[in-house]
Amino acid sequence: MDLRSMAIAIGGLFLAGILKGATGLGYASCALPFLVVAIGLKPAMALVIIPAMATNIGVAVTTARLFQTMRSFAGLYFAIVPGVPVGIWLLVWIDQAAAVQVLGVTIICYVTLALAKPNLSLPPQWQAALQVPTGFVNGVLSGLTGSQVIPLFPYMMSLHLAPDLMVQAVNLAVLVTSLILMAGLLSTGMMSWHMFVLSITAIVPALLGVSLGVRARELISERQFRTAVLVVLGVLGLLLIAR
Repeated sequence: MDLRSMAIAIGGLFLAGILKGATGLGYASCALPFLVVAIGLKPAMALVIIPAMATNIGVAVTTARLFQTMRSFAGLYFAIVPGVPVGIWLLVWIDQAAAVQVLGVTIICYVTLALAKPNLSLPPQWQAALQVPTGFVNGVLSGLTGSQVIPLFPYMMSLHLAPDLMVQAVNLAVLVTSLILMAGLLSTGMMSWHMFVLSITAIVPALLGVSLGVRARELISERQFRTAVLVVLGVLGLLLIAR
């Protein structure tokens, strides 16, 4: 990376941490648009994976009712496991520009749903039935683009869970996805050991950003900030599609 690319990457990791801490949005989805601009999709997926895990692991394992959450969404978590390798296989064979556009479309879909359907609701009879397809499709898109929000976030939002339970359920899904994704990227050579070390060092700006974002949440309306962030992500998604 040249100095310009390095500055964009570090800035993106830091800003994504702020967005994560202030709004609870997915860290990888916030960071990837910046990193793709700086270094391209495949290196960006490798670089962001460990900071994404670091920003999620504490929430996932320290919130109460861990085992209850694991049992409640076991079908979704198990379905992620075969989905991620399918997505990585597609990433190996599909042109990278097309994968970047898929990432852009994924982010636009997430932003559109979050803005248009803040109170999205799923009929009770569909909640259990959609766990496995939701997990598998989320795994495929995560392996292909590195973004872990579609269809996971819309599905979780439609359940109207208690806030702490939803955060924990989402973070557990992200952890499962990230572990499988990291193993897949290492096995295919898309994540070199050099990039693995860089990804570890990227934890620092990510966690600094998260701590600042948590403080920022106390100063302004979370709803207003979340809306502004979604608009910014939408613009970045459009820029990725146009690349």
